[in-house]
Amino acid sequence: MTQGGSRPGAGRKPGTGPYGEATRVMRVPASRVAEIKAYLATPARPGLDQLDYLGTPHAGDGPRLPLYAARVPAGFPSPAEDYAEVRLDLNEYLVEHAGATFYLHVQGHSMTGAGILDGDVIAVDRALEARHGDIVLAVVDNALTVKELYQEAGEVRLLSHNPDFPPITFKPGQELSIWGVVKAVVRKLR
Repeated sequence: MTQGGSRPGAGRKPGTGPYGEATRVMRVPASRVAEIKAYLATPARPGLDQLDYLGTPHAGDGPRLPLYAARVPAGFPSPAEDYAEVRLDLNEYLVEHAGATFYLHVQGHSMTGAGILDGDVIAVDRALEARHGDIVLAVVDNALTVKELYQEAGEVRLLSHNPDFPPITFKPGQELSIWGVVKAVVRKLR
């Protein structure tokens, strides 16, 4: 009796898996597994080309600017300190999983109560698993939207943060796909 080795006809047939083609085993750093899984789980994205897509950030691509140690009160003014504590790269600050994160512009007013305004740029991380209370980029019936995920007691809804916009509830046959968790909002004031 022989043990081990390949056997004719054994194993998954090439082209029968979820990718429709032969696969290959490879080693990846443990710290990058979630990022790689998120990338592989991303199907062709219908409608993404219609977004104002700003691209995937890469740490170190932009200038590092001074980040001062002093905190600025939003109430009464105080003297600012004259030294910079560190240099700040916004991609390093905003992005946890560079290969699974992208930026895009928000259009509309449904999330103003959450501080997300029309024209803001959001950083979306596809490597994070969406949880109850997260702000997410979702696809509902092939349309993109940014909403808060409500997920309790078997009920799933998408909540607006503006009383003029009702929650999105799901009927049988409707599709919901979470594309990622909104990690940050970037806004220019001028």
